[in-house]
Amino acid sequence: MEVEVKLRLQDASAYRQLTSILSPFHSKTLHQENLFFDSPTNTLSSQLSVLRLRFLNKDARCIVSLKSKPTLVDGVSRVAEDEEELDPCSARACVEDPARLGKIESRILKRVKEEFGVGEEVGFVCLGGFENKREVFNWKNLKLEVDETKYGFGICYELECESEDPDGVKKLLEEFLKENGIGYSYSKMTKFAVFRSGKLP
Repeated sequence: MEVEVKLRLQDASAYRQLTSILSPFHSKTLHQENLFFDSPTNTLSSQLSVLRLRFLNKDARCIVSLKSKPTLVDGVSRVAEDEEELDPCSARACVEDPARLGKIESRILKRVKEEFGVGEEVGFVCLGGFENKREVFNWKNLKLEVDETKYGFGICYELECESEDPDGVKKLLEEFLKENGIGYSYSKMTKFAVFRSGKLP
């Protein structure tokens, strides 16, 4: 179970202010391309599950993940997540021809076939996706991820932090944001939900 605090930053100005204040703690920048797949009849979505290919820093790496039964309440996200690395060249070929996903050697895609009945026979379709620039900071023994997410219909900014003590971390982050006058609110939708809705929250 992945548990994360997710706070939506008010606008680009809040994003710039936060990344500037955190700059002494900067660890790395990740350029992510997130693409989502389902069956032609939306088998996974109908069971509150998401299959994602994430390409990192162009095609340096690719991670396939299966997320199930997400909840997002008061800025705290909980989701069952399973992921593994895929060969980026093979994964990119699956974007061009989603049917290849049913033939690829992968523990997660085997799970998708066994648990949801989606595989080579049923086939996959690519739902599209979005790009995300993730700035990672090591701050007060926490790994903070500040995202600039570019959808086809606009840009969102978000602060995320995975933690086993989400309420404590949320309190700490809220105090930090308020002290620095950075506008924020609790995230109410996952990035995938925003993408599927076709409009900014």
